[in-house]
Amino acid sequence: MAITLAEANRMVQAAVAKADELSVKVSIAVCDAGGNLLAFNRMQGASAVSATVAQGKAAASAGFGRASGTLQADSPVIQSVIATMGGRMLPAQGAVPVLKDGEVVGAIGGSGATSQQDEECAQAGSAAL
Repeated sequence: MAITLAEANRMVQAAVAKADELSVKVSIAVCDAGGNLLAFNRMQGASAVSATVAQGKAAASAGFGRASGTLQADSPVIQSVIATMGGRMLPAQGAVPVLKDGEVVGAIGGSGATSQQDEECAQAGSAAL
């Protein structure tokens, strides 16, 4: 199973709608189970660095199959995986895994607001699937 482009775009739109509701400007990234980018949007006014951060959070969530905020950033295992992945993963709150029939098929991550708001946007995006 995989996330289709239409599903990824629908998730991004829902996450952006949540950001509008919260009056924040964020970047939203949807990736597949391997952490590869499928869909992305940086809202006008979102910081440039938020684009990279959203992708890193999503890659971490997909790779570990859980919310990025639950990862222990100082864990030697997580640090080793991050190094192996070329630093693409960011174990910080703001991304959630995307599941189909109980299987992790990817993740959606946000960045640009508070970590809690980033995660709320990601959750709204995931719920749109």
